[in-house]
Amino acid sequence: MAQTLERILPFSKNLLERALKPGDIAVDGTAGNGHDTLFLAKLVGETGHVYSFDVQKEAIVSTQNKLDEEKLTNVSLIHDGHENLSHYVTHPVSAAIFNLGYLPGSDQSITTQGQTTWKAVTDLLTLLKKNGILILVIYHGHLEGKAERHHLESRLQELDSKIYQVLTYQFTNRKTAPFIIAIEKLH
Repeated sequence: MAQTLERILPFSKNLLERALKPGDIAVDGTAGNGHDTLFLAKLVGETGHVYSFDVQKEAIVSTQNKLDEEKLTNVSLIHDGHENLSHYVTHPVSAAIFNLGYLPGSDQSITTQGQTTWKAVTDLLTLLKKNGILILVIYHGHLEGKAERHHLESRLQELDSKIYQVLTYQFTNRKTAPFIIAIEKLH
């Protein structure tokens, strides 16, 4: 029998599927191994566009390889930190996703940071369309991940509830399992 509660990553994909349609603009704040970028590119279709960021060249190469295999050209791969996304993204965004932490299988000392992620989040919130969604998948099972989690949670509590809905989707009996914070723009 299938589980009733969705696991974290399928739940994030479900939210993205609800928020995106062909022709939309989407952002992958952490290209990583390219799975989310590929997923977003398929959702927005040929008439849409995805901006995908990563500070590690190997992540950009891995993502480009996945896009090439699928013959997708509707993505701008940006070898830069997501905190600089306002230099690249100027159009209204329908959805964004960040998988925070470090690139699986790589140097674990290179991680996302609370302050730079918060800069990217605040920049994206100004670009987010009404009913647009921003998803943070938070991996907090390592020291920097714990610090980033606390930084983001404290800042997200300050968002105006008349403008944003902020949801935490987490299995509370799995102390270090990743979880989602999803932000929907109401106006």
